[in-house]
Amino acid sequence: MKHPVRTEPACLTATGESTTAVHAGEARTRGYHAITTPVVYSATYTFESTADLIDYHEGRVEREEYGRYGNPTVRAAEARLAALEAGPSGIPTSALLCSCGMNAITTLLLAMLPTGSHVILTNDCYRRTRQFFRTILHRLGVQHTLVPMGDLAALEQAIRPTTRLIISELPTNPYLRIADLPGIVAIARQHRIKTVIDATFATPYNLRPIEYGIDLVIHSATKYLGGHNDLLAGVVIGKPPIIAALREAQGMLGGICDPHTAFMLTRGLKTLALRIERQNQNALALAQFLCKHPRIERVHYPGLPSHPDYALATAQMRGFGGVVSFEYAGDLEATSQFIDRLKIPYIAPSLGGVESLVEQPALMSFYELTTEERLAVGIRNNLVRYACGIEDSHDLLADVEQALSG
Repeated sequence: MKHPVRTEPACLTATGESTTAVHAGEARTRGYHAITTPVVYSATYTFESTADLIDYHEGRVEREEYGRYGNPTVRAAEARLAALEAGPSGIPTSALLCSCGMNAITTLLLAMLPTGSHVILTNDCYRRTRQFFRTILHRLGVQHTLVPMGDLAALEQAIRPTTRLIISELPTNPYLRIADLPGIVAIARQHRIKTVIDATFATPYNLRPIEYGIDLVIHSATKYLGGHNDLLAGVVIGKPPIIAALREAQGMLGGICDPHTAFMLTRGLKTLALRIERQNQNALALAQFLCKHPRIERVHYPGLPSHPDYALATAQMRGFGGVVSFEYAGDLEATSQFIDRLKIPYIAPSLGGVESLVEQPALMSFYELTTEERLAVGIRNNLVRYACGIEDSHDLLADVEQALSG
């Protein structure tokens, strides 16, 4: 069964990020005259008559039929996400909300990649994305090539007749490298290849890859979009016909977002611009403080002139994001002791919430590897990733200073 391409609900015209984050994607009058989007808990939806059913099948009306194919609360969240990613560009954009960030990327890949196809990824894409290529997609006959971030010549050289996608991230995790979006788009268009950017770390507030010609943007909505460390969701955003095809695949794969999560996400989005502005400020202040401290060997933050992609970040981004990675002047144990002396951030994976989080990647995501194996994938024992929340900058800096003095 083919479902109609979704159109976004009527909404006021807005160009500002905060106005869009608060109002986009919803009709002015909502059910029961509620100011918030109602949470619709229903697995199935009724039809008034057989004619009503036929109108739905033939695309004359847009509505829900069954929970796996859509939900009004989820649709409202999708419309707002699409509006945020499109910004004031006017580019027609739709969004597909998924159960988590990994489900967003796996749904996209399973739907778009036939057996025998080939994909190019920059070498510091999310480790689980790379793992999905090495395991599940490899068994399905999909090949991939890793190329160094920032090496456009290597990227173009890796293209094959079977290449279907170029995938990168911006900024990357944990070294916060910045992809050259105009360069990637120019190469992809010349060879008629679709482009995918995971912009989780950037958010639509700091960067909108679609404005540069990127075909599909992915976010782990668990992070900054939700913003409160209390939900799991993912989203794919792009032109309506592509998203409609992905929606058909989602109806079979089943990785849907439930209505309560969509409601929580919509609520979190309302403060996105305010939160990201504070997190940008906190991270830049932290990076500037750390790069002058004698107990820090190196700071990785695209807002610093010392970062290899500073020029690209300055040209493409409004702000440089809320994550700072740095290398402590010590071994694995000394770095752990420094982290334990911090009082404000919680030791935890993930990022993007209002609370600051800190982790030692060697002991969080790469614990099962030996030191040699970690180094082979670029993870040093003394590496720290600090994801700034919305606390006051002076409190965060004072806390880091006392931990460094211990």
